[in-house]
Amino acid sequence: MNPMDYDLIIAGGGMVGSTLACALGDADLRIALLESAPLERIRPSPEIDLRVSAINRASQRIFAAIGAWDGMTAWRVSPFRDMRVWDAGGFGQIHFDSATLGEPLLGWIIENRVIQYALLERVQQLPTVDLLSPVTLETAWPLDTGGWQVRLSDGREFTTRLLIGADGAQSKVRELAQIGTQGWSYDQKALVAKVRTSEPHQETAWQRFLASGPLAFLPLHDGSCSIVWSTTPERADQLLALDEYDFAQMLAEAFDHRLGAIIQVGPRGAFPLRLQHARSYIKPGLALIGDAAHVVHPLAGQGVNLGLLDAATLAEVLQDGLSAGHELGALRVLRRYERWRKGDNLLMLGAMEGFKRLFGYTLPPVRLLRNLGLSVTDATDFLKNRITRRAMGLEGDLPKLAQMTH
Repeated sequence: MNPMDYDLIIAGGGMVGSTLACALGDADLRIALLESAPLERIRPSPEIDLRVSAINRASQRIFAAIGAWDGMTAWRVSPFRDMRVWDAGGFGQIHFDSATLGEPLLGWIIENRVIQYALLERVQQLPTVDLLSPVTLETAWPLDTGGWQVRLSDGREFTTRLLIGADGAQSKVRELAQIGTQGWSYDQKALVAKVRTSEPHQETAWQRFLASGPLAFLPLHDGSCSIVWSTTPERADQLLALDEYDFAQMLAEAFDHRLGAIIQVGPRGAFPLRLQHARSYIKPGLALIGDAAHVVHPLAGQGVNLGLLDAATLAEVLQDGLSAGHELGALRVLRRYERWRKGDNLLMLGAMEGFKRLFGYTLPPVRLLRNLGLSVTDATDFLKNRITRRAMGLEGDLPKLAQMTH
């Protein structure tokens, strides 16, 4: 085989792509990471950003293992210790509590920019990784000899043994590989904003299920909350158009005044929601990770955690394959990654879809069953603890980077 420019080209330097680059930083591989934005634009500002992620314990372990966690805590991370969920259409509620599990916390709320910036800073310390930025993948085609040739937006061309699509829900890599997707639009938008409430958030993640979609208040370290309000596109547009006072009134009402009045509202944004799953995660010399492979409803905040598990799993599978003497982009190696992650991702997609539909029904018998279900789960410690431990990334078929001991 002809010598390649790179062993690995990762299209997409977001949270998932840059995690993969860091996870393979110790391997004897030449890696290129393509990021479309200049680093200065990603750098967090003094103001907390609109887009945040709920990071579970498995993801935090991955960040620590690849040397990026300290970079995040140097900016700001917001721990949450409890989670309270309740149904606007009845009496059902559930309380997840880290102390009952014997754990110090359930997870962290972290701005996407803080995560990405800390990861890219770590990437720049790795002699094996070239961070190419700002640049995007323009096109790519498979080579007869195996691997891929890529052309970048700045006109440069490179060859690679393995091309990774970490380029999000509208993945160019997935499109070029002609991998189809299944899924649908939720006909919902998620409205995001940073707000301040008159009562303290108690380091608790709060979620109220309304008929039109869930409303979450996520605790931030400065005492404010990041909100994610999933509702119909029309309603989201109306809410975006309201002045600050009227929006604060509507929000407090939708949230049942659980944290008192809304006393301050920052800038608002909204983005459409969809469910999407790639029919395949792999082709010879090519693999998809993160949103390029699967997009899930944000109601349990699991999307980015699934993507980070993809990255940690793929890194482990590739290193095992190399140790066994296999070619980096060989299907037998990549199939192990797909088998390991696809079932788990589908399970989470199915669970989120089930929740979304269950809470969307307004029929009285369904509402009654739903509320009974919440109450029974809340009263059944074994069941509740299993759900919590799974969501926290303390259980399941985890890659080594996500496990307790490294």
